[in-house]
Amino acid sequence: MNNRHSIMSLLVVALLVGAGCTRQVSFSQDVRPMLNAKCLSCHDGSSEGSAQSGFSVKTYDSVITGTKLGKVIVPGDAVSSTLYRLIAHKASPEIQMPPHHAQSLAKGKGEPLTQGEIDTVKLWIDQGAKNN
Repeated sequence: MNNRHSIMSLLVVALLVGAGCTRQVSFSQDVRPMLNAKCLSCHDGSSEGSAQSGFSVKTYDSVITGTKLGKVIVPGDAVSSTLYRLIAHKASPEIQMPPHHAQSLAKGKGEPLTQGEIDTVKLWIDQGAKNN
């Protein structure tokens, strides 16, 4: 019975440790390629999205700087980050990013991020939005 109890205890500990392990998201390897593919055509520093909002995804520094109105990322808190809320469809359809609804205020249209891409951005922000 003791061996069985020990094995069960080890399994529970392994499950708990495994559940807490999350991969480190890299800006340069995970987030930047996604932003380049889905956001850069409008947020390159001079196109419609940048002209309207002041937001550029060209560099890490420009992403962290945010918009004309201020920062869009709260490092460590994706739910409080405007960028996350806009791409995760947690905002009005008129301002969701990339614009893909008929009621969008933007002239250009884009392809929405996949749930996996949204989860990656969320995890990157929750991990501190590091320049890694």
